[in-house]
Amino acid sequence: MLVSTVGAAAADQAGAQPIISLRTATFGYDERPVISDVTLDVSPGEVVVVLGPNGSGKSTLVKGLLGLNDQLSGEVDLFGVPRARFRDHARMGYVPQRHTLSGSVRATVEEIVATGRLVRQSWLGRQSATDRQVIARALEVVGLGDRAGIDVSTLSGGQQRRVLIARALASQPDVLLMDEPTAGVDTASQHVLAEVLARLAAQGVTMLIVTHEMEAFSDLVTRVIVVDGGIIAFDGPTATFVERRVDVLHEHHTHHHDDEPHDDRSSLPGAPRSGPLDPGRRPRD
Repeated sequence: MLVSTVGAAAADQAGAQPIISLRTATFGYDERPVISDVTLDVSPGEVVVVLGPNGSGKSTLVKGLLGLNDQLSGEVDLFGVPRARFRDHARMGYVPQRHTLSGSVRATVEEIVATGRLVRQSWLGRQSATDRQVIARALEVVGLGDRAGIDVSTLSGGQQRRVLIARALASQPDVLLMDEPTAGVDTASQHVLAEVLARLAAQGVTMLIVTHEMEAFSDLVTRVIVVDGGIIAFDGPTATFVERRVDVLHEHHTHHHDDEPHDDRSSLPGAPRSGPLDPGRRPRD
C-alpha cells in the first residue's frame, strides 16, 4: 500500500496537531530578510500551493522550513517540535527544483531513489529487504517501476522530476515539500506529474508545493498561499482564491528562473552533502 511508502501521512488525521506551524517567522540570507512575519499552520492531509512572482520569497519560505536558510525571527515548529531541536528529518520529504539531473555522475534511476533511503538505514548503510521493497514501491507510485535500471541522464525532464519525487518518498516522509515540480517540463509531462501527485493526495499525503502555475494541480489543491513582496498576501481555500485571483495574484507570464539568493547550504541537516543530484554550486538558488 502507498501508506507504507509515505509513512504516517495517510493515517487517521482527526484532531492531529499541525505538521508545520509558523508564528511571525522571518527567513532570509546573511541576516537579510526575504520573507517576513509569516504566520500559518499546515495540517495533515492538506495540499497547499504557494504562488507568487519571481523573487517574492516563496522558495525562501520552503527552504526556511528545512533549515536551508536563516530563520531571523519568530517561531517554527515541525510536528510540534521547535525547528532548532527537530532531528527527525526523514519526516520532511524535499523535492528541490531541478531543470535536469546532473550528468556528471553515472547512476541508474534505482540508485538515485536509493539515496533517499539513506536516512532510514543503519550507520552501516546496508540495504535491507525492507529498503529494497520501499524503493521499488516508490518507483511504482511515480510510474517508473520499469525504468529502475535505466541511466537517469537518459530520461526526459518530466521523468527526472518523478525520480526526485520517488527519492523523497523513499524516506517515508509525513509531508512532501516541492519546489517548482513542473518548471521546465512540457504540458504532457506536467499532466503526468499531476496524476502522480493526485494519487498521493488521494492517500492523504500532506503536500506543500511552490509553483508559478497552479493549473496542473487545480483538482487536488485544498488551499492556496500567495507570497508577494516578501509577505503572505493571501491564504485561503482554493474556491476563495479563484474568486479573488485578480486582486491577490500578480500575473507574470514569463518563464521561471531561479529567483532566490544563493545559500551554500544545499542539503538538509543530517543528509549527505552532495551526490548525483547535486551538480555543485549554482549562481542563484
